[in-house]
Amino acid sequence: DPLPPPLPKKQLQRAESLPEQGPPHRPRAGSIVSSSLSPHLQREKGASSALPPRDRPSWDLKKPLTKSHSLGEPAPRGSPPEAPSPSPAELTFGVADGELGQLLESPSGVCGVVLGCQAAALARLSAHIQEELMGPEERHQLLEAELAGQSWAALSVLERQPCCESREAWYYRVGFAFRHSRLVLAAKVPKPSCTSPGPRSPPGVHCSLQRLIGRFTSRLPQELVLPGSPSGEDPEQPTARPVLQVSLCAEVPYQTLAAFVQGSRRWHRGSPGHYERLACLLLLQLCMGLEHLRGQHTGHGDLCPENLLLVQCPPRQGQQGQEASPGLPLPRLLISSFSQAEDRRRPHSRSHEQDWPAEAAAAPALVADELGVAVLIYQLLHVDVSLEQLAGLRSSGRPELPALSIYSWGLGRLAALLLHRDPCQRVSVEQARSVLQVLLWGPRQELFARSRKSLALLRSWLQAKRALLLLRFAESAAGGPGSPGLEEWLCCQYFGEATEHALCHVTQLLY
Repeated sequence: DPLPPPLPKKQLQRAESLPEQGPPHRPRAGSIVSSSLSPHLQREKGASSALPPRDRPSWDLKKPLTKSHSLGEPAPRGSPPEAPSPSPAELTFGVADGELGQLLESPSGVCGVVLGCQAAALARLSAHIQEELMGPEERHQLLEAELAGQSWAALSVLERQPCCESREAWYYRVGFAFRHSRLVLAAKVPKPSCTSPGPRSPPGVHCSLQRLIGRFTSRLPQELVLPGSPSGEDPEQPTARPVLQVSLCAEVPYQTLAAFVQGSRRWHRGSPGHYERLACLLLLQLCMGLEHLRGQHTGHGDLCPENLLLVQCPPRQGQQGQEASPGLPLPRLLISSFSQAEDRRRPHSRSHEQDWPAEAAAAPALVADELGVAVLIYQLLHVDVSLEQLAGLRSSGRPELPALSIYSWGLGRLAALLLHRDPCQRVSVEQARSVLQVLLWGPRQELFARSRKSLALLRSWLQAKRALLLLRFAESAAGGPGSPGLEEWLCCQYFGEATEHALCHVTQLLY
C-alpha cells in the first residue's frame, strides 16, 4: 500500500484524536498514544466513540497532548499515571514523605502548605464543634420521625411549672423515650391570649434558630400549671383546659433575653468587661441567625428580648472560654416566634429603602431587623429607651452608652451605624456580625499604631492568629479533659472565613 501523506504541522496537537487503525508497518501518531492503553480500555474507547460528547466517559474526552505524551516521547506500556499531589486539606501528620515532598516543591512552598493545612483544620474543627452543640442531623431526623403522630400520651411531664415564659408561649420540660434513652424536650404551649396565626418553623436549620421537631393538637393535661389561671381548677373536669397546638423543641430554654437583662444589672456594674463581652457574644449569635434568614430571603420582623430564648450549654471541664464570664457559661441564643417573618425576595431589605421614623410609624410590629438589633444593644447595656424613641431621635439626641469596658465604645459605634439615617452609611445585619467579631477577637486599633493599615498587614495578622488559635486548642487538649464549646465554635467560624479584604472594610467602619 502507498504510504499515507505526511501530517500537517497544525494537526499535531490533535494527534490523539486521529483514527487508531493504520498500516502496520507505519503506525500513525494516534495509535502510538492508544497503544499504551490496556486492551479492555481500547475496546471501551472504541465503543464510546459513537456516543454523543456529553455521554462519553470523562477519560475519552479529546484533549491536546501534554509534554509527557508528545509524539517523539511515547508513554511506556503499562506505566501507571503519576498520582496527583494531595491538597493541603488532605494532609495529616502521617502523610507519606513522597506526597509531602511534591507539595513542598510547589511554587507556594512550605508556607502555602502550612497555611492550607491550618485553614482545613479550622474548618474540620468548626464542623465537629457544631455537631457537638446541635447533635447529629441524622439523629434529629430520626427523632422527628418518632414524634410524628404522638401526643401527650407519649410524653411524661417532668415539671408542672413552666421552665421559661416568652411573650407568646410557655415552655415545659417533658420526657420522651427514644432508642433506649430518655430525652428531655421542651413542650411549647402557646398562650391562649396570643393572636398570632400559630407556630411556624424557621427556614432551614441553624444554631441560632429554634427548631421544632414535633407538633400536635390536644387538650392540655391537668398536671400542667398555667400561669395566671385560677388555682382552684377541678381536676375532674378536663373540659376546663383549652385545646391548643403544642410544638416540641429539642432545646430546652431556661429564660428569655428579657429576663436575663433584668437580672444582670448588678453583674454589669460589678464586672463590666465580662458582662459586655458576653453581650457581644449573644448579639453575634443573633446576627448569625438573622444572616441565615436573609440567605433564605426571610426577615424576622419582630425582634424583641421576650422572643429570644437562652439555652444553657452543659458545663465542661477545662473550659477555655473563661473570658466570657467568671462563673456563667455562655448560653446559646435562639430566635423564636416566626409568626411575623416575611418573605424578602428583593436584593435589599426595606431598611435600606425608607427612613427610620416613617418605617416605625407605618409598621411598628414589622420593623427592620437592623433597627431591632440596635435597640437590643441599648437594652443589653441597661439603657432604657424604646423603639419609637430611637427611631424618632437624631444621633445628637440619642442617649449615650456608658463607657464601662473596652467593648462599650464599639457597641455604641455599632448602634450608631445601625441607626444611621443615610442608607448608604447604614450597616446591614451581615456587616454588624463582622463588627462584633472584630470587637471580640480583633484586630484592635493598637495593631495599626506602629504600622499603617494595609492588606499585607491584615493578611499576616490573620495567618498568625490562625496558627495561635490551633496551638491553643492543642495545648488545651494536652492539659486535661474537656472539649471546645460555643465560644470556641464562634471563634473558629470567624477565623475560618475572615479575609484581609473583609477586615479592611470592617475596621474602616469601626475605627
